[in-house]
Amino acid sequence: MKLSDVQRRLHAPFPSHLVNWKPQVISKDRSRALLLAYVDARAVQDRLDAICPDGWSFEIEVIAGTQTPTVKGRLTVLGVTREDIGEAGEGEFGTLKAASSDALKRCAVQFGIGRYLYDLPKVWVDWNDQKREAVAQPELPEWARPDFERSPGGAHIVQAIDQLKYELPDDLDLQREVYRHLKAALHSLEPQPHKPEQAA
Repeated sequence: MKLSDVQRRLHAPFPSHLVNWKPQVISKDRSRALLLAYVDARAVQDRLDAICPDGWSFEIEVIAGTQTPTVKGRLTVLGVTREDIGEAGEGEFGTLKAASSDALKRCAVQFGIGRYLYDLPKVWVDWNDQKREAVAQPELPEWARPDFERSPGGAHIVQAIDQLKYELPDDLDLQREVYRHLKAALHSLEPQPHKPEQAA
């Protein structure tokens, strides 16, 4: 498998529930905010695990003498390496872990993972300064959603399947039973090939 074989899957939009928003600018009266879309480092790791679980690695090198924790990240995917700098924010998030997550996401963008988020239109929304959050989350445009979300109910189905990962029983035999039922249900949704009628 080569990088070119999986680029389309790397570039694919994330499910909407994995896209988060953070303020880039807050108005002087603290009632409006300009939001930026982002995905967290775990979503990036999950994407890489889903596409090439044994074909990627990430390393960091701490950069000394900076005001906030800063690292140089090195992400290798299927033999191709990209590097970028990650910085931690101020306050409670100013840790090496935060800098490492930032570096991973920046390196991943160089492979096309989440790059489309930079093309989203900038959106001003009402801001609840007491809760430090937007009053309502912006709606992602159609082109920034994965294919399954463009059909009615698709997003809810995928969220339910994603939640199932955390609700599987510990017993291996019960897990196999759940898998068997899911497989049978999915198989029943596949269109059955048309069988030509036999002549009498």
